[in-house]
Amino acid sequence: MIESPDAVSDDAARLCEEARGLAENGEAERAALLFERVLALGDTPFRARAALGLAVVLDDAGHVERAREADRAAIATADPEYGPRAAYHLALTHERAGEHELAAPAWRVVVDFGNPAYLPPAHLALARIADDAGDFDTARDHWEAVIATGDAEYGPPAAHDLAQRLLERDEPARAQRVLTTGLKLIDRGTAPYAYGRLAVALGISYLDQAIGAFGAALGEEPPDPEFGPLATELLARTLPLRGRGAEAGEVWRRGLAEPGTAGQVRARLRRDFGDTDDDGDGDGDLWWEPVVEHAVSDGSLPALAGEAFGALDHMYALLAVRYAERRSGDARETLGRAVRVPSDYGWGPLLHESFAERFRLATGTAAPDWTEG
Repeated sequence: MIESPDAVSDDAARLCEEARGLAENGEAERAALLFERVLALGDTPFRARAALGLAVVLDDAGHVERAREADRAAIATADPEYGPRAAYHLALTHERAGEHELAAPAWRVVVDFGNPAYLPPAHLALARIADDAGDFDTARDHWEAVIATGDAEYGPPAAHDLAQRLLERDEPARAQRVLTTGLKLIDRGTAPYAYGRLAVALGISYLDQAIGAFGAALGEEPPDPEFGPLATELLARTLPLRGRGAEAGEVWRRGLAEPGTAGQVRARLRRDFGDTDDDGDGDGDLWWEPVVEHAVSDGSLPALAGEAFGALDHMYALLAVRYAERRSGDARETLGRAVRVPSDYGWGPLLHESFAERFRLATGTAAPDWTEG
């Protein structure tokens, strides 16, 4: 007697439900047998569901190749729900094994099914695969497709990844639009990390746009004396925020070398040094100001401060230990060692010269050469 289609279908539904229950209870082998029985029934409405269920339990049991075969069987049914889920699972097995070149076709199958529930992760995975291969145009298309879905989980990382590449390509305005759209997908209260990540990237995009604008303002040769010094300062002080300190130093040097604007540029460079005259040239009487000026222009001011405090610490230690031990008779040698401490620093000779001049003016005689011991 030939079993009716309805009876077969009812049997397949019952077997799938039993198999699902067994799988949830950790009885993977028994569940796999029932899923295989459904597949043996032929082309029933439950074939795709059973094939996917079989793929999952086989994968969990470590039978990856057999699991992939089951995924392909589910995909072949063209079922609109279980087909893309099986392709998704197949892609993940390849991703997990580091087989990205094999994962890509599976992700494309997911996209071809067009099921909205699985499009965001598929497009994001394809974007990253293309990005790793250096194919920006393809990656961009997939990132934009993810963002267009409005998905709150996958849209923000897609926006971040695309914005990063746009910033690297000197397209900050486009990056801003992408990040603004990405931020709208996030509930700040429930996903503060994701929101903060995009917000920081958005701020960086504005910094890059500002750098481009300030650089454009300095594009004329010679720079305009009205806004050139301001643009020089803004560009030189913004570049280090993007890790481009060496470029900032070059911006200051160009500004200081331009006769028409050098005085104003120097005044802006030295704005935190203390009082300067109206021309911004300063008196130049303090020996350390050129040292500080150079350190500000090339971004080495923290290192200079470290040297100065290091020298002070060393000198103080030499003197303080003698004071603490209440020794006598070796004061001259101790003082000599203390005053020689700065000699090894780049600014040390300037300090010695300053003292020698002060000594000459005060005593009318040349200072002895005590710097070498």
